[in-house]
Amino acid sequence: MRIYNTLTRTKEEFVPLEPGKVKMYACGITVSGEAHIGHGFQALIYDIMRKYLIKKGYEVTYARNYTDIDDKIIAASALAGIPAGEYAEMMIKDIDRVMRAFDVDDPDIWLKATENIDNIIDFIQGLIDSGHAYPTPGGDVYFDESSFADYGKLSHNTNAEEMFESVRIQNDEEKRNPQDFALWKSAKEGEPWWPSPWGDGRPGWHIECSAMNRAAFGEQIDIHGGGRDLIFPHHENEIAQTEALTGKEFVKYWTHNGLIKVNGQKMSKSLGNSLLLDDLLKKYTNEAIKLALLSGNYRSDVNITDELFPEAEKHLTEFYRTLDAVETAYGKIEGENKEIDARFDECMDDDFNAALALSDLFSVFRNINRKLQAGDKSCVADAAQVIKTYSLLGIFRKSPGDYLAEVKDKSGDEGDIPEEIKKLAEKRWQAKLSRDWGTADAIRAELDAKGYAVKDGKTDYEITKK
Repeated sequence: MRIYNTLTRTKEEFVPLEPGKVKMYACGITVSGEAHIGHGFQALIYDIMRKYLIKKGYEVTYARNYTDIDDKIIAASALAGIPAGEYAEMMIKDIDRVMRAFDVDDPDIWLKATENIDNIIDFIQGLIDSGHAYPTPGGDVYFDESSFADYGKLSHNTNAEEMFESVRIQNDEEKRNPQDFALWKSAKEGEPWWPSPWGDGRPGWHIECSAMNRAAFGEQIDIHGGGRDLIFPHHENEIAQTEALTGKEFVKYWTHNGLIKVNGQKMSKSLGNSLLLDDLLKKYTNEAIKLALLSGNYRSDVNITDELFPEAEKHLTEFYRTLDAVETAYGKIEGENKEIDARFDECMDDDFNAALALSDLFSVFRNINRKLQAGDKSCVADAAQVIKTYSLLGIFRKSPGDYLAEVKDKSGDEGDIPEEIKKLAEKRWQAKLSRDWGTADAIRAELDAKGYAVKDGKTDYEITKK
């Protein structure tokens, strides 16, 4: 099994620090706003990684965090007229609700920054004691970037001036160097604060993840993940402060998922193109959204167009219709096909290549349909294996009947199409799949005579009244 490591820019054989066990951490959501599709994508990717490692036989401990105190949360809570702590709790409850509707499993360990203040203070004091950080007379504490010789190794840039051109650097006369970053921020009027040896204040963003990692796992972990936008400065700073404190390699494998684009543009609030996950779930099934997000390599950006989710819904509906036909013909879907499972593992062993595994589904379902039309009962075992294997990706977790009813309810399509016409159209489609052109043409003529047209797509069809 190979994993792409951002640190080395190569795919490496996966060998955990401790045989048979995996310690895995992914940066979670900063709860300054509602969950958007990018949050869903990241949560899905690391849930899949965790589940596949378990499938491979590893004992996995997976942690995610909520950043529940930072500048953005304070600003958003002020606009809402709610204390920052109450605002963060309110947003966490809402995000949890949406993520459960999206059907991504919880991690083994949930971490919150505000529940780790003592760990954060202890971490910062260790950096001060070892000469890697310094307090200022004003009550702030900064990490001395120049004290860590390997700074820039994750983003592969050792030129500090070039790196920091891409991010805003808060000017502070008490800083020794402009690129030094805050570990502890002194209390400002109206902001939350906690007591510390350097005065009342709150933690900086970067130190939160390092301290929570150490609290959950100790000094080293196997996999650390997050969106590609976190490589610099967040993950770069995590490496600097953690390895400066421990003297050990912090993370063995750094993994980063791609970002979300909308019609080719970066998704952002400022552009007004943020797609809230809750809104999408009102229009599409959670499984269709997952299928769409997994259509490319997880390290690549996802470009959301008007067709992306509807196309995914069409493909998945076709798959579920086949499963429904198998269930109708033979009853309970059970059995196994080790070939299907082995091919899935072959794809996933190559850096969790879910997109390649999903591309195989089209040929698998064509084969199931051929067997179904031929009366070959082995299609039942094939269908059962698809459900068992691909549920790891968050799809085929519903019964065929439940899924098809949900699609109909969300789309509202075909509401005026009689059941008799729907059954005829489905019979024609199955005949077409089995290359029984004569039957397919005869049914099309019958539908035409009854006043209905059928438009075929690559993977599905649409019924319209003439």
